[in-house]
Amino acid sequence: MIGSLQGLTSDEVAERVAAGQVNHAPSATSRSLGSIIKANTLTWFNLVIGSMWAVMLIVAPVQDSLFGFAIVANTAIGIVQEYRAARALEKLSVIGAARPVVRRDGSDIAIEASAIVLGDCIVLTTGDQLVVDGVILDSQGLEIDESLLTGEADPVDKATGDEAMSGSFVVAGGGLMQATRVGRDSFAAGLTEQAKKFHLTNSELRDAISGFIRVVSFLLLPIGALLLYSQVVRADASWPDAIRGTIAGMVTMVPEGLVLLTSIAMAVSVIRLASRKVLVQDMPAVEVLARVDTICVDKTGTLTEPGMHVRDLVLVHGTVEQAASALGALASVESSPNPTLQAVAEAYPAPGWPVEASVPFSSARKWSGAGFGAEGTWIIGAPEMVLDADDPVLAQAQALAADGSRVLALGRLDGPLDAEAPVTALVPQALVLIDQRLRADAAQTVAYFLEQGVTVKVISGDNAVTVGAIAALAGVPGADAPVDARTLPTDQAELAEVVSQSSVFGRVTPSQKQAMVDALHSKGATIAMTGDGVNDVLALKSADLGISMGSGSAATRAVAQLVLLDNKWSVMPSVVTEGRRVLGNIERVSDVFLTKSFYAILISIATGVFAVQFPFLPRHLTLIGALTIGIPGFFLALMPNTERFRPGFFKRVLLFTAPAGAICAAAAFASYGWALRVGETVPAAQSAATVTLFIVAMAVLLQSARPLNLIRLGIVGAMILAFVGVLLIPPLSKFFALSLAPERYAVVAIVVGVLGAAAVAVATKITDRWRRA
Repeated sequence: MIGSLQGLTSDEVAERVAAGQVNHAPSATSRSLGSIIKANTLTWFNLVIGSMWAVMLIVAPVQDSLFGFAIVANTAIGIVQEYRAARALEKLSVIGAARPVVRRDGSDIAIEASAIVLGDCIVLTTGDQLVVDGVILDSQGLEIDESLLTGEADPVDKATGDEAMSGSFVVAGGGLMQATRVGRDSFAAGLTEQAKKFHLTNSELRDAISGFIRVVSFLLLPIGALLLYSQVVRADASWPDAIRGTIAGMVTMVPEGLVLLTSIAMAVSVIRLASRKVLVQDMPAVEVLARVDTICVDKTGTLTEPGMHVRDLVLVHGTVEQAASALGALASVESSPNPTLQAVAEAYPAPGWPVEASVPFSSARKWSGAGFGAEGTWIIGAPEMVLDADDPVLAQAQALAADGSRVLALGRLDGPLDAEAPVTALVPQALVLIDQRLRADAAQTVAYFLEQGVTVKVISGDNAVTVGAIAALAGVPGADAPVDARTLPTDQAELAEVVSQSSVFGRVTPSQKQAMVDALHSKGATIAMTGDGVNDVLALKSADLGISMGSGSAATRAVAQLVLLDNKWSVMPSVVTEGRRVLGNIERVSDVFLTKSFYAILISIATGVFAVQFPFLPRHLTLIGALTIGIPGFFLALMPNTERFRPGFFKRVLLFTAPAGAICAAAAFASYGWALRVGETVPAAQSAATVTLFIVAMAVLLQSARPLNLIRLGIVGAMILAFVGVLLIPPLSKFFALSLAPERYAVVAIVVGVLGAAAVAVATKITDRWRRA
């Protein structure tokens, strides 16, 4: 049943709230502390390592169970950082969230989307996203785009009594809607509830790491069985010693800290970006930032300042008074004027002409019009869209647009208005010049992207000449040859060639913006798209990274992965830098973590094949892991890094870690075997293997930390001093069962370690050629 246009009363709202008929729906970014704790603790690897920790606490001294305490500490750090990131997101989400306008007690008020109740009367204007399902109570040329839900590209005209679905957005006109389904009952919530759940890192980076971990997980059981068999049956070790050796090898194989550091690095990035008023609505966006090689920007609101004003009125026919009255009348008809018509409304007051028919403005039509009875039918819009191609006024409009002004044509129409048909036989009356100011930081931001090898393309619905003039002021290459999108081919391959060769495009329709993004994708580009208008929604959705201004439409902010709440495009260089820091540093720490996995696998296999006691106690590998991987890796993951992204992350990591891990394993096992061969005890041989492995692993850390600076050298130096302290301070050496007595095994351990370190340097120099190719 269609409700009252006056909306609900306060008492009716209270009744519905009490009945639970409120728009409480799943949040895309919200995470409770409980869900964060669950995600960080209830993992497969925590189960495996936790089980081994429990066994180790039973069969061995507590020193050999240190790896378990490290897992607890790492998990706690991860929980704290992710909780901080989640809270930062929630705070910013409140700032950037859409506030629908509802009519209650006959008055229009803006409320939070979650405060809408069943039966509410919602006021719809251009750019609004529908947050609940409903039925249209009143339509004033209302057109709704449902492409995000149905895939249908053309906007749908909505009349009184028609249904409208949440998740769609208004592209033209306005109206009123009564909420019929709210919260989890709404169409969009039911369709996407699972997809909207928070995903920390569903990304190429994490996919590569997870792929390696899956391989390691398959190797754990057979290698663990081999180790246990060799320790008990062939090496004749006691059950406690056999279990200690087996668990030491299995635990070291798992790069569990790498997943944690990746999560922490991304969470810290979210917090850093939040401090710059950048709302990250999708965590993988942090990684995508570093991979972007093409950025497509809208002219209005991105290159230019928000807000416009009428600069001049150029009369073509009739009188200035008549043209001014027509402009005021047309602007007053629009229920939700865009910034252009808002500027016209501010310059020309409404004359009070009676309205008999109207067509609202839309980005696809690029014009609006109305019939005023005896005053005639008037149209205002883009000159190219409403004037005949041979009309001399069109050439005059093009000339006026050359300085960057937005030019509108005002004319009278003899026939009836038809929203579906092109405008013909319009009699031009005047040209309206509207000023737009270039943002003070636009040229500097464009220059940054060009220096970083990122291609900048300007895609706008405005006149191509106007767009070219503004783009030239911003320093965009190719601005002197703007392309009118009406001449673009429809074939994707042909479109891809044109779009890749040109940089500035005008008169682009919303569907063309999306097609251009898809065409660039076909060329292998990784695309960021910025926009603030409802005409940018489809392109933002298709881009690898959608970026909306905080002042943009509700629909635009809803589909973007990043929202610049301060409306400052100048923040983008720091945003890109943050993405590069994450990706570059995660690659750096991946080098040391996966090297550890490689040498653990190889040492475990060698131990099984040669049937000797495991070369290390669990506490030895915990110490080496902490000093050569865990502690320095934590700092390296959060340090500045401005290196440009290069494709092939996992290939480069494997090229480094496979030879480095093999050298570590060979050096440590050789030192251990030599000590046993000359008659040293197993504890002494284990000390030798530990010293050797530390030296070679430190060389791996130095190579992965390049380019070296004082901070990185300081971290490495501190780790070396800590290890020397363990060897020389009796309580520590006793706790870790390590000694470096002046015996032959100690000299050999150091020599083999130094030779292994040199081999790592040589191998890295060779693999660097392939890694940089």
